[in-house]
Amino acid sequence: MVNQKTNNTSLKFLCSYGGRILPRSLDGNLRYFGGFTRVLSVHHSISFTELMVKLEEFCGYAVELKCQLPNGDLETLISIRTDEDLANIVEEYDRLHGGKIRAILSPPKQISSPRSSGDLSPKSPLFSVVASPSPPRYCLAPPAETLLSRFRMRTGEYTPCCNCRVHNRDANLIWQ
Repeated sequence: MVNQKTNNTSLKFLCSYGGRILPRSLDGNLRYFGGFTRVLSVHHSISFTELMVKLEEFCGYAVELKCQLPNGDLETLISIRTDEDLANIVEEYDRLHGGKIRAILSPPKQISSPRSSGDLSPKSPLFSVVASPSPPRYCLAPPAETLLSRFRMRTGEYTPCCNCRVHNRDANLIWQ
């Protein structure tokens, strides 16, 4: 699977799981937030199937494996699904980087039919949530820095803001 000189060494994966990839607020670059990040060391000649078994034991649930290219960012993750994919990413790290392989582990996406996810008949409670043409029941708030300047406190009689009306909250805030 890989060249002979590295056949007896270990392969290290820097595994992140249980979190999410989100843009950083300052510069918009993607970062992994939350969850866990741990190092998994395996034999360099491990097969894809053996690696997936180890990763499932490692995380406690079945995972989908995506790896970051050695000089890449989190915007371009490579899905690893076969022995060939694994050999290619190992070769890239051996050739360019030689360090730990950055791996993002996520629960596998499951495709389910509408019938398996619940009854969508008009009398079902799920029907109103899934199939209703009504507008969403939430409001997007303005940026935080403008909230204080746009809302003012009023005593006595008041008109609740959009957020308060939708969520039936009692508030003394109104939109100016």
